[in-house]
Amino acid sequence: QVQLVESGGGLVQPGGSLRLSCAASGFSLDNYIIGWFRQAPGQEREGVSCFSNRDGRTYYADSVKGRFTISSDNAKNTVFLEINNLKPEDTAVYSCAATNARALVPVRGITPVQAVCQDLYDMDYWGKGTLVTVSS
Repeated sequence: QVQLVESGGGLVQPGGSLRLSCAASGFSLDNYIIGWFRQAPGQEREGVSCFSNRDGRTYYADSVKGRFTISSDNAKNTVFLEINNLKPEDTAVYSCAATNARALVPVRGITPVQAVCQDLYDMDYWGKGTLVTVSS
């Protein structure tokens, strides 16, 4: 069964840290671009960080640069999102998604990993999400 499963969310105080995991099963993340997206109540989905397993490129939204770090463990077929210095505005459901980089039609002027984070492609697979709540 092909699926992405997120874990690691929870309640954390402002300034705290979390490590989210996105485990893939039923397919290999090789040659995939994996993105972390978040959606807060009443707000649009935002791509916060993306990673290309094809060329190693990363992309971060301006709102999270310097605080979020995306990484991949190919042996575990898992992508991680390290979140530091959490702020109340980081509260959201965080979901991971994956799309095959080899099948993407290039978007002029930006890298594929950036285009994924900017929601310019339909993703092949989505996880169900994990809730991150930042509150004192």
